[in-house]
Amino acid sequence: MKNRGHHAPKRYADALRRPGAREMDFTGKPMKGFVFVAPEGIASDAALQYWITECISFVESLPAKQ
Repeated sequence: MKNRGHHAPKRYADALRRPGAREMDFTGKPMKGFVFVAPEGIASDAALQYWITECISFVESLPAKQ
């Protein structure tokens, strides 16, 4: 399972320090601001809940679509 989210700079840096997290690089070129979380990063219920909460928080911070 992959967990992706675009983070503000401080939250992005914090996210990269989490177990199993790294900068996303699907094309071989880092995608600054996006996070890839390996399976070991969501192995526990608490870890999975952290990423779900982060993603929801990010989505709720976006402006409404017109």
